[in-house]
Amino acid sequence: MAQKSNVSKIKILLTDVDGVLTDGGMYYSNKGDIMKKFHARDGMAVTLLRKKGIDTIIVTKEKTEIVRQWSKKMKIRELFDGINDKEVVLDKVCKKYKLTPNQVAYIGDDVNDIGLLQIVGFSASPKDGMPMVKRICNYTCKTEGGKGAFRELAELILKNRR
Repeated sequence: MAQKSNVSKIKILLTDVDGVLTDGGMYYSNKGDIMKKFHARDGMAVTLLRKKGIDTIIVTKEKTEIVRQWSKKMKIRELFDGINDKEVVLDKVCKKYKLTPNQVAYIGDDVNDIGLLQIVGFSASPKDGMPMVKRICNYTCKTEGGKGAFRELAELILKNRR
């Protein structure tokens, strides 16, 4: 497992959606539309990271229009949606952006995130992530998912940047 000091090497931040950028709740309209609530602070974190040359990439099992729209609005570098085995994304990202796994961070909250969390250079979980996830992460946020956990991690990365 990487040490906390490795946060200074991060060039790209990968993130899950449900339970990280959102509170994990899925709100259904009477027409069956799914709605999700994203925190404005997390959106600002994407902007702050981008201004410092650190891109954000979403890796999610879900495939929804609302995530595509939010990604577009926030100018997310890339969206990997409908991904069941999230760890396969790391090799693609490293090749495309000419990085090593040590230069990539990931924040996730549940069992389907464990594979990717174990192979990135820096791993994090929101405060309310599953216990088995928090045990393997380099950092557990003081903030819950959907309430600014992504922003907290972004600030940690920016504060420790070389």
